[in-house]
Amino acid sequence: MVQPSHPGNVGSAARAIKTMGFQNLVLVEPKFPDMTTQPEAIALASGAVDVLEHARICATLEEALAPVTLAFALTARVRDLGPPPCDIREAAELASDHLANAESGDTAIVLGTERAGLTNAQIALCHRICHIPANPEYSSLNVAQALQLGAWELRYALLKAAGAAMLPASTAQQADPGAALAPSEAVLAFLKHWEEALIQIEFLDPAHPKKLMPRMRHLFSRSGLTRDEVDMLRGVCTAMLRKTKIVDDKQK
Repeated sequence: MVQPSHPGNVGSAARAIKTMGFQNLVLVEPKFPDMTTQPEAIALASGAVDVLEHARICATLEEALAPVTLAFALTARVRDLGPPPCDIREAAELASDHLANAESGDTAIVLGTERAGLTNAQIALCHRICHIPANPEYSSLNVAQALQLGAWELRYALLKAAGAAMLPASTAQQADPGAALAPSEAVLAFLKHWEEALIQIEFLDPAHPKKLMPRMRHLFSRSGLTRDEVDMLRGVCTAMLRKTKIVDDKQK
């Protein structure tokens, strides 16, 4: 939940995810530092106080998504530029497949804010845009209601995939850690390195960047980069920077 401002919504969100078998609630830049302990939050949690007690508080969405390998930005607005869209049921199926096949990492549904929803910059940090196909003439859902629908769809997809039983992933085989999907933290670090290299070889003009880096970000987000692939691409960046430095030194 990004920038939640109402303790009641936070409590309702905790209740919503616990009823569907989930525990991990993350608040990004909440309006009140004690949001999870306010009386209204505890009252509307209605027995899901343990979810509130273990909720993670983050200063930025980047921090919240650092361990996440598949994030869905829940929004009602159509975006001209951004990650590919899907509906909430497709998102749940994608998340279920992802959790079944990924060796590590987490999935996340990102919501907020209560008044304005997610910004384009916040959506750009996610891998997919997700819509709830509500009544087009009255699609008003508060964040806790939207989260309840998302949690239900994800639970349904997980139950279906597991044959009506939510079983933990098998740990019988030792997975190659390099083949695991790279977390958002590593991908963002690579993108900064990539941007530096593109500027150095004069492919990107920082004075007139246009939409090059957002398009690059969406390209790599769609690719589902692994840890090994991120390391490989960062090696390419380092080689590009080293090569241009050698050329510059010779010219001097």
